[in-house]
Amino acid sequence: MACSCSAPEPKAPAPGFRRALWLALWVNLAMFFVEGLASLQSGSVSLMADAIDFFGDSANYILSLTVLSMGMVWRGRAALAKGVTMVVFGLVVWGRAIWVAHSGLTPEPLTMGAVGALALLANVAVALLLFRFRSGDSDMRSVWLCSRNDAIGNVAVMAAALGVFGTGTAWPDLVVAGIMGTLAITAGVNVARHARSDIATARASHGKLATAGAGHQGR
Repeated sequence: MACSCSAPEPKAPAPGFRRALWLALWVNLAMFFVEGLASLQSGSVSLMADAIDFFGDSANYILSLTVLSMGMVWRGRAALAKGVTMVVFGLVVWGRAIWVAHSGLTPEPLTMGAVGALALLANVAVALLLFRFRSGDSDMRSVWLCSRNDAIGNVAVMAAALGVFGTGTAWPDLVVAGIMGTLAITAGVNVARHARSDIATARASHGKLATAGAGHQGR
């Protein structure tokens, strides 16, 4: 008797997800260069954090595109790698913020605000593009979370620019950088937890399928 079981993977990605990833990749690469240069000019830690985040997201999109046609185990592993990267990014931002707090540097608020507004427009566009994929597997969810956190971070950068302008100190910039670092850490832990669950589910399904196949061959 033929076995009616079928493997749950490779699972086809949602229609349009690959195209959305490519668009998100190019937007993030462009904003990485824009914010990177602006952070050097203004001395802003929150802009630097956002620029690094754009670069990390670009790398994550490339990783997602690479494993998009693979099985759930590999896609789960990619999401796990992204989760770890997000946590490391958050820790680096916290370290930089602490260093700047001790150095006493004050960023230039006008550049912060203008570039933060441009980055917000870019991230809102990407977040809207990826919104319908937010409930997919861990890899798709990680892409959505990155875009959502970026948009929140841009609003915070603009608020920090106003704070720096009003107070003449670096503390608003440092507080926002700390918030962005914390968002990255918590989202990274969330993605990693979801990825481990996806990997475990896929392996369990394969185990059941292998057992069923072995039982069928033994008859």
